[in-house]
Amino acid sequence: MKLKLDENLGDRGIMQLRQAGHDVATVVEQGLTSADDSVLIEVCHSEKRCLVTLDLDFSNPLQFNPQEYSGIAVLRLPTRATPSDLNDAVKTLIGGLDREDITGKLWIVQRGRIRIHQPLSDDD
Repeated sequence: MKLKLDENLGDRGIMQLRQAGHDVATVVEQGLTSADDSVLIEVCHSEKRCLVTLDLDFSNPLQFNPQEYSGIAVLRLPTRATPSDLNDAVKTLIGGLDREDITGKLWIVQRGRIRIHQPLSDDD
């Protein structure tokens, strides 16, 4: 899977995802640090990359409709998160990516749990 890691994720997460066989580009490597959210998501769209972030703004499907993108994974960590919390969330994401395609979906990833946003159908 082609992923774009937001600037708020560390080197350990990058290494875990690359070791799991994912094509990982980062906001930092591409000089997009502090880019506006709309710019970042459009870069992800043009590169056909799933965005992986801690930024809760991306968890709003009304602002960023996941069906328009290659996927959005928002990692939710505890208030006083430790490196272990991030490590566990990334492991959970890797497991989810092994089982299911994230394209066009919003995943909220927590330790051991992934909530998948289900878009409303036109009938709702």
